Amino acid sequence: MVSTQMVLTVFILYLCSIINILHEVNPLIEERAILIGIIRDNQTAEQVEEYLDELAFLAETAGAVTVKTFTQKLKHPDVRYFVGSGKMEEIKAYKEYADVNTIIIDDEISPAQQRNLEEELKCKILDRTSLILDIFAMRAQTAQARTQVELAQMQYLLPRLKGLWTHLERQRGGIGMRGPGEKEIETDRRVINDKIARLKQDLEILDKQEQTRRKTRGELIRVALVGYTNVGKSTIMNLLSKSEVLAENKLFATLDTTVRKVVIENIAFLLSDTVGFIRKLPHHLVESFKSTLDETKESDIIVHVVDASHENFRDHINVVNETLSDLSVTRQPRLVVFNKMDLYREKYFDRFLPEEIKKELSEDFEKNMRSWMNCNCVFISATNKENIEELRNTMILMVQDMYHKRYPYKSNFYG
Repeated sequence: MVSTQMVLTVFILYLCSIINILHEVNPLIEERAILIGIIRDNQTAEQVEEYLDELAFLAETAGAVTVKTFTQKLKHPDVRYFVGSGKMEEIKAYKEYADVNTIIIDDEISPAQQRNLEEELKCKILDRTSLILDIFAMRAQTAQARTQVELAQMQYLLPRLKGLWTHLERQRGGIGMRGPGEKEIETDRRVINDKIARLKQDLEILDKQEQTRRKTRGELIRVALVGYTNVGKSTIMNLLSKSEVLAENKLFATLDTTVRKVVIENIAFLLSDTVGFIRKLPHHLVESFKSTLDETKESDIIVHVVDASHENFRDHINVVNETLSDLSVTRQPRLVVFNKMDLYREKYFDRFLPEEIKKELSEDFEKNMRSWMNCNCVFISATNKENIEELRNTMILMVQDMYHKRYPYKSNFYG
């Protein structure tokens, strides 16, 4: 008589063999990517390498593994392939050797360049814009964010309809294929234009609903957290508002604007966590997300969060300032929060240095940053809850001052 254990063992072996057969028929394809960038006359090789490191982080966020990066010094991108023909042969040879299925360009390329690269390399070609759009499509949760992302993707796809025929033949998935999809009905230019018009109408309705919600918030002071992506805005939001906003070490972890009421020492204000900025932010996204960024535009106080441990945090500050300037966000008082100071000390201070020397170096850094920024600055570690009390006190003083200016006869607002 056959035992139950033997029957179970045979069934498990049979199930495993079926799974192996299915895997051989339709294996899971890993996104293995090559990154390509060019070094222009006004750039250094180190700067471009840093840009490619950021692109690799974007690719990782989207689900790809970077296996190789290529750079070439050019005055301007090659009209045909973005890079020169010699570099193209080098990339093609490595692509075949390393079994790469995705090429990502650290710039926005033309539809003609994309078609030429696809014909030459026989694989998926993405540029920086399409990669960011894909991440946004993956992260969007609310109806407004999804509509904004779909509008940006449609505007991006419109001039690339001719190159879309090859995509339709293969119906590929993975990075760059999320969001609105590549349906045959949308390959006609007229249909795409109709859909763009319809999405804009939908956004107008959603914007009116959002404006109504803003009006119901009463006379509370509004404070907006802004900054480069992945600097710790959501972690700070969670600390101050005691909420559970998604915070993880990925780019654009927060896409939908989150607003929370915060009460510190009986003083109430609204705190919003907005989408992170990034260099070369696609124009389509800036245009589509203007309604979301209105939360920043209509705020009373700007809290600019900076990753102090990043070697290029000064560039990040400039990117954020330029983006805010483009959005006409210049009149509000500003507080700069240098976050991740624990990582800064760990990265730049020798662990054998005496504590007194470390303290002096930290004080020098803080003094230099205050002088450079020429505004209120606080230096914290949100993860370790270091100096959070000073951050709270500084924010309360700024909120109180705003209440005094706006409602001088309503002392009940600010105690």
